[in-house]
Amino acid sequence: MLKPIAFTALAAVLAAATLRAQQQPYRFQNPNLPVEQRVDNLISLMTLDEKIGMLGQVQPALPRLGIKSFTNWTEGLHGLGWVRGGSVTATTFPQSVGLGGTWNPEILRQAGAVEGYEARVYFKKYDGVRVGLAIRAPNVDLARDPRWGRTEESFGEDPYFVGKMSVGYIKGLQGDDPRYLLSASTMKHFLANSNEDGRTRSSSDFDERNLREYYLVPFQMGIVEGNAQSFMASYNAVNKIPDTVSPFIREIAEKEWKFDGMVCTDAGSLPNLTRQFHYYPDATAAVVGCIKAGITVFLDQYSTPLRDALEKKLLTEADIDRNIRGNIRMRIRLGEFDPPELSPYNKIAGTEEPWYGEKNMALARKVTQESIVLLKNNGTLLPLDKSKLHSVAVIGPLANDVLIDWYAGMPPYTVTPLEGIRNKVGSSVRVRFTPDDNNGNAANLAAESDVAIVFAGNHPTCNARFGQCALPGEGKEAVDRKAIDLDPAQLNLIRRVKAANARTIVVLISSFPYAIGWVQDNVPAILHMAHSSQEEGNALADVLFGDYNPAGRLVATWVKSVDDLPPMMDYDIRKGRTYLYFKGQPLYPFGFGLSYTTFAYSNLRTSGDSVSSTGEIAVSVDVRNTGSRAGDEVVQLYVKRLNSAVDRPLKELRGFQRITLGPNETRTVRMPLHGADLTYWDAGKQTFVVEPGKVSLLVGASSADVRLERTIEVKEK
Repeated sequence: MLKPIAFTALAAVLAAATLRAQQQPYRFQNPNLPVEQRVDNLISLMTLDEKIGMLGQVQPALPRLGIKSFTNWTEGLHGLGWVRGGSVTATTFPQSVGLGGTWNPEILRQAGAVEGYEARVYFKKYDGVRVGLAIRAPNVDLARDPRWGRTEESFGEDPYFVGKMSVGYIKGLQGDDPRYLLSASTMKHFLANSNEDGRTRSSSDFDERNLREYYLVPFQMGIVEGNAQSFMASYNAVNKIPDTVSPFIREIAEKEWKFDGMVCTDAGSLPNLTRQFHYYPDATAAVVGCIKAGITVFLDQYSTPLRDALEKKLLTEADIDRNIRGNIRMRIRLGEFDPPELSPYNKIAGTEEPWYGEKNMALARKVTQESIVLLKNNGTLLPLDKSKLHSVAVIGPLANDVLIDWYAGMPPYTVTPLEGIRNKVGSSVRVRFTPDDNNGNAANLAAESDVAIVFAGNHPTCNARFGQCALPGEGKEAVDRKAIDLDPAQLNLIRRVKAANARTIVVLISSFPYAIGWVQDNVPAILHMAHSSQEEGNALADVLFGDYNPAGRLVATWVKSVDDLPPMMDYDIRKGRTYLYFKGQPLYPFGFGLSYTTFAYSNLRTSGDSVSSTGEIAVSVDVRNTGSRAGDEVVQLYVKRLNSAVDRPLKELRGFQRITLGPNETRTVRMPLHGADLTYWDAGKQTFVVEPGKVSLLVGASSADVRLERTIEVKEK
């Protein structure tokens, strides 16, 4: 209950805002009116030229209506990234593949909230000119193939998992105020966008079950569960129809999911419709196609062909009115047209520098710690005991760099792995570094040290210009990988160091999975982490020396060889792709990750023996830390259809929870299971249908490490 003085203050603010709204000359400025009435009013006041301007990446100011310019330019996959005119200093977390590795939607919500807050700071500082509040994040594309050059931007390969992680990040970006948005999430890239080579003219082809059960799922979750305000159409086509003019925007996103926000093109997508796809004869026809499909913001020059289309009566002013409604709704929800005292986010000052604050620094470190995956740990090599060490060899070019990708901003500082290790051990342990093995430097250093730590992986931008990567195992935006092995120079470096010192640790800092069979077979300890965190070195040192017990999990299947993969452009998931349908033996399975402690599972139970398509049951399991060290466990729930008339996944993730347990501590983990999650898409009936029969519930520590199993019945009603 509010205290009287607090209630009085709140009442005064509301009364002042109401009075101010009543004094505003236009109805769209009245916060007490329904959103649709406000949208109607603003559209009625705008000229045709002003409406056309509302479709641009930078929507111009309308001084006569008291409306400021609105810029739609801000990137933010793992912290505030590119903005209009360059980059800004911002708290920088690991790449999205690392954020996914936390398996923790709540910590992604916290990271998203930091990004949204910092966007507000810069929005206030630059009066909305450089930094806009529509942030292009998260990337909810699915990492169906490790050769995809933008794997680093995805949370993973599983649609349910990516959806849940995306919802966490979206909720953080958009804030928890019931009325106003902190910032607006723009999900990328709609739809089935996971090849770079030829992406501006390629078509991702698959049947309707693939569409509904895989590719659409994270977008639907982002909109329905996360209330994402915007999404970006991708470069590619789906079944020969370019996504920039996809019928799914109107027919599925708007009609089925009730999406009512902003839809933007990707940069270059409009001219691609004529130059790459040859889908339209000219720019005028292309603009018409975009408007009819539901595009509300163009990242290309569109005004001239749009005016031509209006003049030729290929479009009407009413078509423009319909599309800009989504942009206006989003801006209303951001509080742009309301008295400033109503939105709590208007209190954020442009003079703040939260990226230098201890709270944000601590969160960046925590997120990075949670993202690190322990892939192998034979014997007692890890964690290292600095009290028993005299010397450490740190080897490899990635050891003394924090490499920033194209979608990061400027971190306020960086801590390299070498710096983190030196900070951790202090002056009592000799730490020596060499980036390579020229003249036998690395091998000699390893032989003279108690332990050798070799850093390997990729450069997130290939250290090259756009569209270029020198090594076949590297990739990035616009370049797919041609191989998934470590390049020979790095592998030979690891071999020589291991030959010189049996106590060798490999730290793989990479944007995507690698086929590291020799390393797995021969090196006693392996860690994986993503690039670009400002706290990279500190978090890694925390894990190496046992101040943090690793619990990150892989977000994609790591295969043993590129030969285990279907053709790159085969988008049919059911043809052996991802853990859902892959029948081979992976190097590391989806959901895999080790710990410095051990966990026991027991007493798997459900709140009922059956579930209907519209029902729900609770799945519970007891998890105990059976080791002597506190640590996190990621409890994973999979379902497996025992008999089905159609081809179903080998198993499907349907719940997960990251928990922290002290030594000998037991906790009951409860996860809901919805009947709707056990259905499949029936193309003939054009709906998800329940198939009566038995379903096995699989609970464990990864998709391949099932500890307990229970069978339930699925019923139609």
